[in-house]
Amino acid sequence: MGSILNWDNISHKISTEIGLSFNITSVNALTGGDINSAFHVVAQNKSYFIKLNRPNLVEMFETEFLGLQALANTKTLRVPQPIVFGSTDTEAYLLLEYIAWGRASRASERLLGQQLAQLHLKPQAYFGWMRDNTIGSTVQINQPNTDWQRFWREQRLGVQLRLAAEKGYTGRLQSLGEQLIEAVHCFFSAYQPAPSLLHGDLWGGNVGVDKQGVPVIFDPACYYGDREADLAMTELFGGFSPDFYAAYQEVWLLDKGYKQRKSLYNLYHILNHLNMFGGSYLAQAESLMMQLLAEVA
Repeated sequence: MGSILNWDNISHKISTEIGLSFNITSVNALTGGDINSAFHVVAQNKSYFIKLNRPNLVEMFETEFLGLQALANTKTLRVPQPIVFGSTDTEAYLLLEYIAWGRASRASERLLGQQLAQLHLKPQAYFGWMRDNTIGSTVQINQPNTDWQRFWREQRLGVQLRLAAEKGYTGRLQSLGEQLIEAVHCFFSAYQPAPSLLHGDLWGGNVGVDKQGVPVIFDPACYYGDREADLAMTELFGGFSPDFYAAYQEVWLLDKGYKQRKSLYNLYHILNHLNMFGGSYLAQAESLMMQLLAEVA
């Protein structure tokens, strides 16, 4: 990727898709992504952000495009404006607004917490989403369901455990996983979540701040789910300040059972990391399962 021929092809395809001339005149590679190649490009004297991957992965970019659209339509949090996705013979691409990054502050952290709560407060009709998408490079199943516990058992934990078994992670991981799936109901004895639109992959690397101090979220894996799943992931790898959490709770107070359930929700991401990146996550997954089972014993 990155040859003149390929960029010419991408320019031509984007021009056709948007019905306007789009001639890429400058390309700068960006770092930080594990799955896609990313570039800052200039076309018609304007900056854009573009992701590239293999052409057979164009559906991954389509679902990211739809997720960004869904988030933008709530008019709560800022996201990079999605412009177009598509593919040539050699690349799939996703073209987005280019955002110049600023520095986070206490004010931007508070605004992020408030706006995330406002996103979650918008009612949705069911759990799941309009279609399957991806979490990292893994297919994320989002079949509509009105039963959250069943959704989490089958379409989150169950799917990841089956993928782990296919990759050779059997034995203790599967035994603990089966026990935990049977015990999921114990975490919801006094709590019935309502469906909210979730970012779905809300770790610190998918959040930024623009030059005006406005928070921006990107790289979503959207679905309708329990808002606690978004909050839980913010705690998995860190990077979110006490101001963020305080501001969120000023808008919508978390249920007291969240402290238990956040580990149940983060197990999904640990299992996904096991499936994507390998056995270094095995001990963490098993330890988290044992902790959860001990809490309901």
